[in-house]
Amino acid sequence: MSEQSQTPIATRDQAMQVAARVHAIEPFHVMEVVKAAGELARSGVDVISMSVGEPDFTATDKVAEAAIAAIRAGATQYTDALGLTPLRDAIAGHYAATYGLDIDRRRIVITAGASAGLLLACAALVGEGDEILMPDPCYPCNRHFVSAFGGAPVLVAAGPEQRYQLSADDVEQRWGERTRGVMVASPSNPTGTAMSSSQLERMLAAVRARGGVAIVDEIYQGLSFDAPPDTALRFDPDAVTVNSFSKYFNMTGWRLGWLVVPDALVPVFEKLAQNLFICPSTIAQHAALACFDPASLAIYESRRLEFKRRRDYLVPALRELGFVIPVMPDGAFYVYADISQLDHPDAADSAAFCMTVLRETGVAIVPGADFGVAAPERHVRFSYATSLARIEAAVQRLAHFLKR
Repeated sequence: MSEQSQTPIATRDQAMQVAARVHAIEPFHVMEVVKAAGELARSGVDVISMSVGEPDFTATDKVAEAAIAAIRAGATQYTDALGLTPLRDAIAGHYAATYGLDIDRRRIVITAGASAGLLLACAALVGEGDEILMPDPCYPCNRHFVSAFGGAPVLVAAGPEQRYQLSADDVEQRWGERTRGVMVASPSNPTGTAMSSSQLERMLAAVRARGGVAIVDEIYQGLSFDAPPDTALRFDPDAVTVNSFSKYFNMTGWRLGWLVVPDALVPVFEKLAQNLFICPSTIAQHAALACFDPASLAIYESRRLEFKRRRDYLVPALRELGFVIPVMPDGAFYVYADISQLDHPDAADSAAFCMTVLRETGVAIVPGADFGVAAPERHVRFSYATSLARIEAAVQRLAHFLKR
């Protein structure tokens, strides 16, 4: 074992060895804000959290009842590594009803959340030294998943003129000898922007023309506000898409998601899932069957409209306060705002700005540092996954803070 492959960490008893790849994984800066917000809240401060990307809504009654029924029936043992057949059938039906696509159940892999899905995709498709193109800004774990399997994430600056999304031109210009493919999200965290259908189609075509792989994170797909949601599978059946029950279906802590993979790769993903995870939570799978009940779907749609209502209030309000938001976020529940034009001494340092805002207003927002290297010091992310009343109160606090 080479000296470079491991790094000692001193403990009380011995020098432990950890793999060098650990050092390619950066800590979540957002957690520093969350930790500080928690300390303030415990001291009695009324903290308005606009930091974490977790819906304030929870599972519907039918989903909770289905989980309880499964427990009482003793349906709690291991499932097949690919997931419950009825759930895979229900997801296939969802693609047919929502997108008009005939997705064979065989291609659907149930996972322990979208994170497990992304890990499986990287384990299957990313080799040592392979470069994966992704937009900057993007969700930080995406690049860390690539690094964990020996790949090299390549951040490509993607500005508001292309809705902060990777373009076909980016693929053509940045593709190199070591490029294996792309990883994108639509809608995106932290920007809340989705690719248009034409933009997605052109980007996927550019990847396919180069023999590459496309891993497309669609976990916010159901939370689309200004146009019907679309899927990469419409344009490239060989794309690997990742989805989740966490966001649209409001089941964050249930840790359940799914992949759609090319038919030829199903045995590969099954083998990896068997070894890495055995199976997703059985109880969560039985519960998720109720997500597709018409009564549950009606609730999810009303909640989607509530998220849109929050966005339609928050974006104009922030712009009025001086935050620069060049394009309207059209999905998820995030606003990625430029603070550089604000009349405030911390406007050149988003990390300092966020901590000052937290201390002086009790509003928790997060700096751009987690999301890439393209001017993160100028950007902050707002999450509007909290009630409109709390969002209105946060805007009032920010207005008072910025007028001092």
